[in-house]
Amino acid sequence: MNMRMGSANLFDNTLEKLSSRQAGLADLQEKLSAGKRVLHASDDPTGAAQAERALTRSTRVQTEQRALGLQRNAVANAESTLGDATATLQTLRDLVVSAGNPAMSATNRSSIAQQITGLRDQLFGYANKQDSNGIPLFGGLGSTGALFTDAASGVVFNGIAGQRASTAVSIPSLMDGQAVWMDVPTGNGVFTVGLNGVNTGTTSTDVGQVLNPAALTGHNYSVSFQVVAGVTTYSVTDTTSATNVATAQPYVDGKAIAFDGLSFTAHGVPANGDSVQLAPSSRTDLFNILDNTINSLNNATAPGHLITQATTLALTQIDSGMSRIQSARGVAGDLLNRADTIDNNQQNKTQQLAADRSRAEDMDMVQGISDFQSQQTGYDAALKTYAQVQRLSLFNYLS
Repeated sequence: MNMRMGSANLFDNTLEKLSSRQAGLADLQEKLSAGKRVLHASDDPTGAAQAERALTRSTRVQTEQRALGLQRNAVANAESTLGDATATLQTLRDLVVSAGNPAMSATNRSSIAQQITGLRDQLFGYANKQDSNGIPLFGGLGSTGALFTDAASGVVFNGIAGQRASTAVSIPSLMDGQAVWMDVPTGNGVFTVGLNGVNTGTTSTDVGQVLNPAALTGHNYSVSFQVVAGVTTYSVTDTTSATNVATAQPYVDGKAIAFDGLSFTAHGVPANGDSVQLAPSSRTDLFNILDNTINSLNNATAPGHLITQATTLALTQIDSGMSRIQSARGVAGDLLNRADTIDNNQQNKTQQLAADRSRAEDMDMVQGISDFQSQQTGYDAALKTYAQVQRLSLFNYLS
């Protein structure tokens, strides 16, 4: 069976093929210009889906990186603030040492108390410091209002104690203000030594020390002094269990008094009936320690042995507070190191996702240019062939 094709059909078919070649050439040119082999999902559905997933993950990583930057800035600010607080506390400590000098007059001690007051307020400002977004640096797990308030009864922490944990892509931006500023142990950290308020002698003590942790009872004790015929002795009573621990022991100025795994050293001349009270250590805040020190130094009528007692205790507790702040500063440093590690991991992930996306949608430029030249050659040949063929139309010979 013979197939006959009219000139009109031949013309239409040739134009359709030329248009198809031209469209393919334009599509390839567009892809070469963009440097991508997948510009539309229809070009390669699988590759387009892979590229879209890589782009979505990369966008999420960028969001996490921006959040990490804010967290890092807040922690760096907190670390710097804790460094300033440590320097301030060192200055405070030097002032307390000076105030404990027996040669100091009441006026000199009052002047030192004023300096300590200024530095105490400076520390309070550090505790309430905020980041660039107005969020307290030491807010712990959150705060609904002013983080620290200076009430008549003392400083109050209004935040939620605690600190969020780091994740694989983030660090906590807030530090635990309760642990940093409000959790200082009293006394030597295990027990406290205090003078009875009605004592009339000149006894003062150190802060004591632990001799045998296994022998500690955690009880309250009273060490009372008896003076009979010029001879001074002391007795120790466990006031928690109401039992006598020691009776009529000879008192020697500067000699340690030891019992139940602990000891302290008393100085001065106790009067008959004077006593020293011992109790387990509790928790106080750094500002209360400084307030008590200021009040003691401002007491113009306080005898020298009470000033010695107050400054000795203040120095020990300031050292404990400084240790808490230095520990918190170490935590901040660890968080910053953690942030650097996370940042490096995220950058590596970003590069990996960019490579995944490139493999899914980018064009091999050498291959693309070769294909373009090949298609362009074919298109040129088709044009020339069409020009030759259309002159064979029967109508050209019927004029």
